[in-house]
Amino acid sequence: MISVPDVDPAGALGRLAGFRAEFHRCLTARADALFELADAVLCGDTPVRSLAELSLAGQHRRGHGAMYAALNRGRIDVDRLRTALSAVPVPRAADGRIVLAVDVTCWLRPEA
Repeated sequence: MISVPDVDPAGALGRLAGFRAEFHRCLTARADALFELADAVLCGDTPVRSLAELSLAGQHRRGHGAMYAALNRGRIDVDRLRTALSAVPVPRAADGRIVLAVDVTCWLRPEA
């Protein structure tokens, strides 16, 4: 189930929804469980310390058994995912420069 509506296909939200739909199509086995697992990893408030803890995230609506089954038997079409990632537009500033977010802090953060 895709949770981001496709409201503005030309806008940022529409591009995100399109990418999420294409990412879901890249998952060839146990797709729904893998998709929810990816949402849980990306949207969690804290660093992932264990798989069991990850299955408790709100975005992962299935039980921990489904998570383990998805990790063991799930499949990803890597070539299709590579194509989907290469189609994502590069963020640019108004003057055309590429905009990237980089963490350059000197603090040791082993869990980052």
